[in-house]
Amino acid sequence: MHEHKTVNQQLTKGIIMMMILFLSGYQMFSQETLTSNFEDASNELKVLSYNIHHANPPIHKDTIDLSAIIQVIKDSDADLVALQEVDSNTDRSGLGNQAQQIGDALGMQVFFGKAIDFQNGAYGVAILSRFPILKSKVYKLPSKPETQGEPRVLAMSLIQLPDDHSIWFASTHLDSQKEDTNRLLQIEELLNITNNINLPVLVAGDFNAVENSAVIASLDNLFTRTCTSCPPTIPVQNPTKAIDYIAFKPKSFFKIKSHIVIDEEYASDHLPVLSILQW
Repeated sequence: MHEHKTVNQQLTKGIIMMMILFLSGYQMFSQETLTSNFEDASNELKVLSYNIHHANPPIHKDTIDLSAIIQVIKDSDADLVALQEVDSNTDRSGLGNQAQQIGDALGMQVFFGKAIDFQNGAYGVAILSRFPILKSKVYKLPSKPETQGEPRVLAMSLIQLPDDHSIWFASTHLDSQKEDTNRLLQIEELLNITNNINLPVLVAGDFNAVENSAVIASLDNLFTRTCTSCPPTIPVQNPTKAIDYIAFKPKSFFKIKSHIVIDEEYASDHLPVLSILQW
């Protein structure tokens, strides 16, 4: 009798252990499945905005160090990059288009938008993309002639994302004069250009305007910035104000996963801004 009870107890324990193992395995499988489904539900896009100061490190006045800029972008692992203050075949920077040289080094597609002729070459903004660039445009931005402001542009590229969505990605650099006069004209033109585009639009760049300015208030009327109370981007040592931003429309297309300012003091006189978006 005692032996019969012992056998039954062992059988019962064995069944309980099998149930525990089965349930544990089911729970682990369920968690893994849920995690996988959550991760697969969104695609990530890493977007970098970087005023590269024609690859001139501030601590070395007459030096061009494009390798430092390339390393910053490589370390960011960005999919899309908006560059400002880019030289092409200028006396100060030497032969070659800096954006193309960066793109070649990183295996990215490139579009350069010339703003002005400069030192026997050109100077402007650029776009780098890990994804196919289908077409590109450059729009001139206005300024009041009496201000003698440096000409500014908006460069835009149609990007084909991995899931066959297409978006417009734009790089710009607004007027740097003390008064907002030209920046207000330029942001209004930017909004006019992008307002009737049915596809999602991402714009990034050096807006030369702080968050509480009329310029950024205008931007916010149509676009959603990837930061509020944005971390400062200038100067590179002990930065005090944000003037570099990334923004998108419509608000419903992207979800903001993160926004950071990369602590890189050597390569340029601006800190790069990196946002990770999901769609």
